[in-house]
Amino acid sequence: MIILGIETSCDETAVCIIDANKDQVKVLGNQLYSQIELHKQYGGVFPMMAKREHQKNLVPLFEKCLEEAGLKKTNIDSTDSKESADKLNNLKSILEKEQELFEQFSKLINEIQKPEIDAIAVTNGPGLEPALWVGVNFAKAISEVWGIPVIPTNHMEGHIVISSLIPDELTPKTYNLKPISYPAIALLISGGHTQLVLIKDSLEYEIIGNTRDDAAGEAFDKVARILGLPYPGGPQISKYADQFKISNITPTIKLPRPMVHSNDLDFSFSGLKTSVLYFVQKLPELTETIKQEIASEFQNAVIDVLTIKTKKAIEKFGAKTLIIGGGVSANKSIRESFKKTSEELGIDFLIPEVSASTDNAMMIAVAGYIRNKKFEAESIKSEFKASGNLSL
Repeated sequence: MIILGIETSCDETAVCIIDANKDQVKVLGNQLYSQIELHKQYGGVFPMMAKREHQKNLVPLFEKCLEEAGLKKTNIDSTDSKESADKLNNLKSILEKEQELFEQFSKLINEIQKPEIDAIAVTNGPGLEPALWVGVNFAKAISEVWGIPVIPTNHMEGHIVISSLIPDELTPKTYNLKPISYPAIALLISGGHTQLVLIKDSLEYEIIGNTRDDAAGEAFDKVARILGLPYPGGPQISKYADQFKISNITPTIKLPRPMVHSNDLDFSFSGLKTSVLYFVQKLPELTETIKQEIASEFQNAVIDVLTIKTKKAIEKFGAKTLIIGGGVSANKSIRESFKKTSEELGIDFLIPEVSASTDNAMMIAVAGYIRNKKFEAESIKSEFKASGNLSL
């Protein structure tokens, strides 16, 4: 089954084409444009700028992806003028709020033949709603023009399923889907989410823990800003923490570990961020060495909270597999900590490759394939909308 994945939930514009067959996935084409450099001036993602960038970049990325996959074929057939007019009117209706996208796509469909794609998986939430709508409308436009069915796909489900892809050592760009032993616990950590999810069986979710305020990734960004470090904050905090580690300086700063003794599985990182702010405000000077120590202690605090809560969830529900997903899972220290935790508990550990940890379209294509494989026609929908607060 050849699936086109489209991801526009935040500041990554991504398109991917996979060929999935049973438990093997081959990546035929994979294109991504990151908007990070554009959003740095705001210290975070500016939603309307993200939307405009998606509108500008989706069609060029789609065309490159088709070329990479060997699915772009020049259109040599003459088209009936009435059919062309009807097609154009339908596209105008679907893309009425994405004028640049409409102009680029209407030009492309006159130049190429219908690509050999069986389905389109598109992120319809959660995320920034203006950004989500661009991807959703583009998927609907492709479906309208070429009659390709659409599978609306949950972004967080994408972060879960991508963890089960194991690279095939013998075949480039090919992955094997590792069977998951259930029940499983997934920890999803990103800029907008910190969630513990109980997975009772394939695609059967129950959120058992959530953040009450700042998500882990959001806290990383805010602490980085307090320390005068550029956006995105996660890699910067990690870099400074590593520098402190190799300095062999004895640590003196101690930050709280919020909610580690609570009777639930929820998280709270707002107070931890505020503790950093108050500490910095009392300093006579914020030196590079102090920045490194704060970064190290803050990162350690976050890891301790995540680990303690996740271990509680694993023990409470008798989990056989631990899954870590989301952009923050790219953090080296977090990956090492949870690998050690899973080994201590004697359970399977699944985490995506670092390159696939942040937002990407491959995870959406794979999630669409797995959902379609289990639910078949039920996964395909013609009427659906973008939802910024979509839940698993």
